[in-house]
Amino acid sequence: MSQRRSTWRSPTAPERTGPLPELLEVEAYRRATAVVVGGVITAVQCPDPRFLRRTVDAAELSAALADAAVVAVERRGKVMLVCTDAGHTLGVRFAMTGRVIVDGHEPIPELKYGPRGGDTASPRFIMSTTAGTVTVVDPRRLGSLHLDPDLTQLGPDASTLSVAELRSALECRRPLKAALLDQGRVAGLGNLLADESLWRARLAPGRPALDLDMDEERRLARTIVATVAQLGRRGGSHTGDLQAARDARGACPRCGTPLQVARIGGRTTLWCPVEQR
Repeated sequence: MSQRRSTWRSPTAPERTGPLPELLEVEAYRRATAVVVGGVITAVQCPDPRFLRRTVDAAELSAALADAAVVAVERRGKVMLVCTDAGHTLGVRFAMTGRVIVDGHEPIPELKYGPRGGDTASPRFIMSTTAGTVTVVDPRRLGSLHLDPDLTQLGPDASTLSVAELRSALECRRPLKAALLDQGRVAGLGNLLADESLWRARLAPGRPALDLDMDEERRLARTIVATVAQLGRRGGSHTGDLQAARDARGACPRCGTPLQVARIGGRTTLWCPVEQR
């Protein structure tokens, strides 16, 4: 499959080294937010109504959550879910620049495409509880809030992806990486985890997804799960073995071949033309 190649490098704007809110970052937000489990919601503020999605407004959101106890904080793909005993669930999507602050603590203070040094001056949502206060900030307003979000369109979670689930997800002629980034096929993978997983599995991102044989499907499914687990222990989606070379538009860490660059699935993609087939 033809792929547009690029050797562009910015002479003045080096790549940021922080993470993006992929599965691992949202899991960090979930763990931090879990301190409010057992607390009762005392106030809900949505300073920017445009951050709300679907048919709910700020008043309806407040009415649905007020005086409810938080019974769980869960994650599905890149969506954080705050579950209450009132039967309502708050879904938070962080996109590229959303972050969580819990009682002044930031589990991830700076993101790759967020302001340098973080930004606490753009709160989009504040939830006060008897167990703590959760604030969602998003300088570029790319994320969103959902009351009782519909999760039926999300694919299986990348952290527990089975071979059978991956095989089903790859039943399309789209480029392999584009299929992996489709949250309806596999939930949780973003640009960094996808590139890292494909590099580790030695699979070219531009191959038609449907063209993988059974051995390649098994290898990729196991690699995705192992990569998510290992990078989670390291501290985030930006800690992969490919990352330094990716940021520098450098060479393959295994064989030294210059990495190639293209737009696949709407995202900047780097891969080794020798090892990834």
